[in-house]
Amino acid sequence: MAAVKHHGGLTQVELAGVTGLSPATVSNIVKELTASGVLHATPSTHSGRRAVRVTLAHGIGLAVGVHVGQRHMRVALADLAGTTVAEHHFPLARDHRADAELDKAAMLILDMLDSVDSKLDEVVGIGIGVAAPVDARTGTIARRGMMRGWDGVRIAESMQGRVQRPVHVDNASNLAALAEARYGAARGKRDVLVIDVGEGIGAGLLVDGRLVRGHRGAAGEFGHLIVQMDGPRCRCGNRGCLEAVASAPAVIDALPEAAPTMKTTDLIIRAMSGEPTCMRAVADAGRTIGRAAAGLCNVLDPERVVVGGDLARAGELLLGPMRHAMEAALLLDPDGTPDLVQSQLDQNATVLGAIAMAIDAAPLTEPSSVAAIA
Repeated sequence: MAAVKHHGGLTQVELAGVTGLSPATVSNIVKELTASGVLHATPSTHSGRRAVRVTLAHGIGLAVGVHVGQRHMRVALADLAGTTVAEHHFPLARDHRADAELDKAAMLILDMLDSVDSKLDEVVGIGIGVAAPVDARTGTIARRGMMRGWDGVRIAESMQGRVQRPVHVDNASNLAALAEARYGAARGKRDVLVIDVGEGIGAGLLVDGRLVRGHRGAAGEFGHLIVQMDGPRCRCGNRGCLEAVASAPAVIDALPEAAPTMKTTDLIIRAMSGEPTCMRAVADAGRTIGRAAAGLCNVLDPERVVVGGDLARAGELLLGPMRHAMEAALLLDPDGTPDLVQSQLDQNATVLGAIAMAIDAAPLTEPSSVAAIA
């Protein structure tokens, strides 16, 4: 059960490898736990052969993921197999405040539970991803001013007081990396750099299959590498940060004729339709991000680089220039260049990672049916 929970679902052959048990033993245990309603087994394929995929049963609990971005919030409810059963997405004011948004999230969670005929006590945990580094010791934003309405707020404690369920908080990019490793483009890879390019720019670092959070929980603040001396002012207070130069808002602000109401989606549509100014702006952002990513790759030597976030929806218009700039600055021979691929989870990566974090942190208790088998 612990192996299935951690990996979000495995074939019986993979379960045997992970647990060290024989295939026959795994098959017997899966049959018993499926009959008891704890596991769910479905026909699948593995390496071109018929297989049985095993997940946690849909009825043994629920988890909630919350993604608080700079200008939007996404809330999703999922079963313990990671399947989303309800979700909601809405914009946020520029200077949104923690108390109002956590109140709103708590009410949404209750509404979504009601919509699937479930109750709060069925929720094993809630994961929250925020668009700023999180101090692991306190659960607060690690640098004041990056999310002004959230400064000094112990986010997990505050939300837990509202819903009376376990709550866990992390940086949004870390959770996007966790989701890509569990469900998306980094699945099966051990050393991965996941870059999130949207309202801001962040990175999640997977080393030997483990998420690297650093001493204080602030590892992966890729967007705050200074790439342009005396450049535009960043929300962190410095000048010339990658985020201030190449994030979606920065790209739009630099357009000579950008309308005040222009959105990232508008930028991408115009670029993909062949508008030269927008195509050039996206490509320039890709080259800037690629050069910065090469520095991280020279340090970490990842097997794969996954690019997600709103701006990544431009596809090769962003990834092509990024790839070329990264390859030109890498120390490795071409054969050692990491793959650079687009996210498979798009805007859902962080909220799915928040759900995975909540599931991972939940105590694995044995239902009475499992105890009876034992």
